Amino acid sequence: MYKNNIKSLAIGSFDGIHLGHRALIDQVEAVVIIERNGGYLTPGYKRSSFVKQPCFFYHFEYIKTLRAKEFVAKLKEDFPRLETIVVGYDFGFGYKKEGNIEVLKTLFEGEVIIVKEVKLEDVSVHSRTIKSEVTNGNLEMVNQLLDRRYEIEGKIVSGQGLGKKELVATLNLNVYDYRLPKDGVYATRTKVKDIWLNSVSFIGFRVTTDGSFAIETHVIDKDIGEVRGKIQLEFVAFIRENKKFEGLVALKKQIDLDIIQVKNILEHE
Repeated sequence: MYKNNIKSLAIGSFDGIHLGHRALIDQVEAVVIIERNGGYLTPGYKRSSFVKQPCFFYHFEYIKTLRAKEFVAKLKEDFPRLETIVVGYDFGFGYKKEGNIEVLKTLFEGEVIIVKEVKLEDVSVHSRTIKSEVTNGNLEMVNQLLDRRYEIEGKIVSGQGLGKKELVATLNLNVYDYRLPKDGVYATRTKVKDIWLNSVSFIGFRVTTDGSFAIETHVIDKDIGEVRGKIQLEFVAFIRENKKFEGLVALKKQIDLDIIQVKNILEHE
């Protein structure tokens, strides 16, 4: 859909594309995403993966000096047939957020639809709430607020070489931009070669071995061969805290127990 034909827009940062965002997005033909850098639940263009409508990005660094009137003028210029704008109850815009909903209604000649606060069991569905729960490792709550499993993407990198020889084979990831869950072991699914596979994943410092920080995932009961490039992880449940073991034998025993627990969780999903 070309900009010239768009009549309705939802506007916001939409980090996470959660249930609250859906309440806006489901009403419109296209989405304007205010793009910032860092601390993402769903960074950059990845947000368009969870939206069926066309997405247009305004990078915050390029629009932050626009006054409220100038921002609305930009919308009118970019979308000349625009008739309806849908925003959240706490929407602010323009230089230092000088514009609010009432200002938007004054400046925009068309219809302005305000979506009220969305709650799930008395919990406000908000990106900052979800970020906090991700940090706490509360994946059950996170996935409910997102209405999907929380996922991250990373580039495969070389590990310490112990996994396949002494423990279990893992894919080691270098992850940027995403908000990471707290250190520990998780029941996950790993997308390898466009297929989602059951897995157990670790985030944290390898305190039993080299002490370095790692994000690694073991695909359960499947030989995936050599994998390169980027893969995705989606988090199902938190299993246990990171802890130090008295050597590789004890660590391997715990990993085997983790795998049994994860298989049981994923089989009942």
